[in-house]
Amino acid sequence: MKHTRSGLKQDALDIFLAGVKAVQPDRTIRQHVRLEDSRIFVDDLEFPLRDGTNIHVVGTGKASAAMALSLEEILGDRIKSGLISTKYGHGLPLKKIRVLEAGHPLPDISGLRAGKDIMRLLEGTGEKDLVFFLVSGGGSALLPVPADGISLDDKIKTTDVLLRAGASIHEINTLRKHISAIKGGQLARLVFPSTLVSLIISDVVGDDLDVIASGATVPDRSTFSDCLTVLNKYGLQPHVPESVLYRIRLGAAGFLMENPGPGDPVFERTRTRIIASNVQAAAAAEAKARELGYNAFILSTAIEGETREAALVHTALAEKIHNTGHPAVPPACLISGGETTVTILGNGKGGRNQEFALAAAIALDGRKGTAVLSCGTDGTDGPTDAAGAFADGGTVKRAATLGMNARKYLDNNDSYHFFKPLGDLVFTGPTHTNVMDLRVSLVF
Repeated sequence: MKHTRSGLKQDALDIFLAGVKAVQPDRTIRQHVRLEDSRIFVDDLEFPLRDGTNIHVVGTGKASAAMALSLEEILGDRIKSGLISTKYGHGLPLKKIRVLEAGHPLPDISGLRAGKDIMRLLEGTGEKDLVFFLVSGGGSALLPVPADGISLDDKIKTTDVLLRAGASIHEINTLRKHISAIKGGQLARLVFPSTLVSLIISDVVGDDLDVIASGATVPDRSTFSDCLTVLNKYGLQPHVPESVLYRIRLGAAGFLMENPGPGDPVFERTRTRIIASNVQAAAAAEAKARELGYNAFILSTAIEGETREAALVHTALAEKIHNTGHPAVPPACLISGGETTVTILGNGKGGRNQEFALAAAIALDGRKGTAVLSCGTDGTDGPTDAAGAFADGGTVKRAATLGMNARKYLDNNDSYHFFKPLGDLVFTGPTHTNVMDLRVSLVF
């Protein structure tokens, strides 16, 4: 543990990466799935492999390729077929399972093809078959199969409007489920009566199963009326495509069937297990911080809301620790997880983690004794190639010597171009997992 700027930056990065390592699919899949003779065990569940049983593997999300690779290593040639959809640059070479790369966070035509191919594969399964559905963060955008009457462009525009309005992932996925032919439990309806096992790496606060990747294989608790509530909350009815608004209004009036909900018989042969979450990542990060000599504690793994406000809360708590030694004695490490949102008002480039770090840098300007790092566990932050950024009390002054005004960059949502010349962006490349974000605040 060194209190130099470079030492703190390395410590913060090591703590973050320890959290990422704990939720890698090659570790978590093997912790939950094993093959013994002619039986597959998923935790306490047992699935005998009888004559005529075919195993199919489908999936979606940024970590789905790595999850599929681990499952291939366990099940080998017992897998008959498979297909997963993952983000561009996140694919891996597989032997039995096809990998298609597609757009995220906005869906594209490649994701649509992947979704339709998965639907065709599953339509051919039967009562004796066993289907694994591998789900991770980003899975909703990577499997866009619009409902009748809605185009892919309509879905893209709807997603974009919601993202720009600062809607939460819960709210975004409420809409996605009701303008889709595959989400909100509808994939389970397609697979029935095959046995369906969903293995999930959660990227949602609270690990709500019907929100993660828009809950394609679990009962949908949301309704068309909930969709209207979201649109009204952000004043978006005039801004979403007419086809989307028409479908939502028609469903809310009772003229369309709701997605399958709790108690629907299509879920009688479905089983779901969360194999990794932000809680595990934060715990591993905390352990690493203690190993490095910090008095570490986890503030929360459910941080939501506006990114800039979250940054102010974190820096205020760090200042209290620095000044009073409460609730931890320096050298201290404050860890938090979750997923904040950014209301986009400018036209710059960045992501919620880079914006968190920029807002924190402004709040810490001139202060000594605190450094922060905020990164996405998937290795990407918003539409950028960075995972996040690092900042401390000297960041704003360093930027000023380069002619950059931190406040103007924040107002323009341009955190990427603020941190890049400072050398304080964090680049990890695709991590092949995704359990939302981790923030590390070091106080000394």
